Amino acid sequence: MNRTVTRRDFLAMSAKGVGVAVISYGLMGCSDSDDNSIPAEFLHGIASGDPAHDAVILWTRVTPESQGDVKVSWQVASDAAFSQLVTTGEMVTNASRDYTVKVDARGLRAGQNYFYRFKTGDKTSELGQTQTLPEGEVSSVKLAVLSCSNFPAGYFNVYELAAAQDDLAAVVHLGDYIYEYPRGGYASEHAAELGREVLPANELLSLSDYRTRYGQYRTDASLQKLHAKVPFITVWDDHEVANDTWRDGAENHNEDEGDFTARKEAALQAYFEWLPIRPWREGNHEEIYRSFSYGNLVDLHMLDTRVLARDKQLEYADYMDATTGTFDGERFLTDVTSTSRTLLGLTQLLWLQGTLLQATGKWQVLGQQVLMGKMSLPAAIATQQMSIPQYAMLGALAKLAARAAAGDPTLTAEELQYLQANQALLTPEVIALLQLPSIPYNLDAWDGYAYEREVILGTAKSKNLNLVVIAGDTHNAWASELKDVNGDTVGVEFATSSVSSPGLEYYLNLPAEQIPATEAAIVELVPDLKYANLNDRGFMTLTFTPDAVRSDWYYVDTILSKDFQVATARGYSAMTNAGEHIINPVS
Repeated sequence: MNRTVTRRDFLAMSAKGVGVAVISYGLMGCSDSDDNSIPAEFLHGIASGDPAHDAVILWTRVTPESQGDVKVSWQVASDAAFSQLVTTGEMVTNASRDYTVKVDARGLRAGQNYFYRFKTGDKTSELGQTQTLPEGEVSSVKLAVLSCSNFPAGYFNVYELAAAQDDLAAVVHLGDYIYEYPRGGYASEHAAELGREVLPANELLSLSDYRTRYGQYRTDASLQKLHAKVPFITVWDDHEVANDTWRDGAENHNEDEGDFTARKEAALQAYFEWLPIRPWREGNHEEIYRSFSYGNLVDLHMLDTRVLARDKQLEYADYMDATTGTFDGERFLTDVTSTSRTLLGLTQLLWLQGTLLQATGKWQVLGQQVLMGKMSLPAAIATQQMSIPQYAMLGALAKLAARAAAGDPTLTAEELQYLQANQALLTPEVIALLQLPSIPYNLDAWDGYAYEREVILGTAKSKNLNLVVIAGDTHNAWASELKDVNGDTVGVEFATSSVSSPGLEYYLNLPAEQIPATEAAIVELVPDLKYANLNDRGFMTLTFTPDAVRSDWYYVDTILSKDFQVATARGYSAMTNAGEHIINPVS
């Protein structure tokens, strides 16, 4: 008969270094049963994740021929031939956990590479590679950072490109691993021709819906390849539940779609079933903030800025007078800087502060979803009353007019002629728009939760930490220097582009030839911003050494064909030296 391992058994076995299977609903150990098992096969690949110094989560899913229990065994070895087995075991999976298998393989050695595989009946999964966290002195750590993979938007060529990297310690996935929209929804213009229409066809609302969508994503060969090659460290963003999720709701949820809490719980349960993430405790599908230590070099702290405690996003429309069209800037500033406004929640914030104050790694890295860097744009642009090219042109024209009014003798004949030809564009309404102050363009990011950002930056500043923040969410790539309210530079932020979701180029509808100038204009307009890519799908790598961290952005030239090339001309590299908090381009 099957024997379920008790918590006491689990602790004893863990102390002895015996492998134990962990699933999303509890702890299960090796089965000593010879009961019949339903025949099944592996169609969704394998994965590993959440590496520890002595353990790693292993994952797979079996597709059974019929409903019932399926017995799955697993092996971890130090060689690809599996002649040197390190730990083995077996467990039973069934429909209650969507036939997923999660194993917490323990008793491993720190800083070691391992091979793993699964078996059921006469079927054997592909071989996977993984590694544990190193201890002690570490000279280098390289991480790949990815975000925002939308199945109908195009092929996952970015996953394919990332899988070509041979020296990664882990993939850090910052969320939007799936999208919840229905068939024909967001970024689906080419889905039918590419054979990538989503399943189920409806918007995701139920546990079955979310499970089906994860299953479809995990059939992608490029995603399977990357999962099999390197462990993942993941957090969710909003689309694992619904667009612009916050603690008690989401932009993409209305009363006709049922209870939001029930939808959220279903979404998070499916996430824990389908991702190689270690739960805090049995049945806990909501708390995912946690840390990973790469010896004395890097401490990686993964945060939940989305689901656990976030207050609802502010909206500029709520501060506009419907009659006069004026903006109540004083009330907005009061609200956006309120000390009671939270993104992390008090418990997570205190955990992060305590962790940073006690951390010993040379680099302190925050892996989280949304931009922390201050991204304020002129209000005329942020409220979409002017495009960036329009603002740049009219702003330059207004400066010429001001110089002419002041009698500036350095004005050239060409400048005066240009001013005369275009003076009529400077209407009182345009002048008023140009004089509006800069405001945050994205209130879903840390700009909408200013107080907690200052708390974190103040904590890092108090210890003079080498702070690196990584972000996803926007579908574009950025690099910013992080300054506190006093204007002191406290850290740096590197943000990755998306795997396939369209970025600002989609919304700005800019011709390709205008993209570089627009990127340069945004960098010029935003004081702390040092790099922007508004057009390309890609990922980034972070390479840490005791002296510096280097960020390299890689892009593909298309996601509409599997025949892609690396867009080398669009690639970019930057470096930050320890103790400096300054971003320097690398030629």
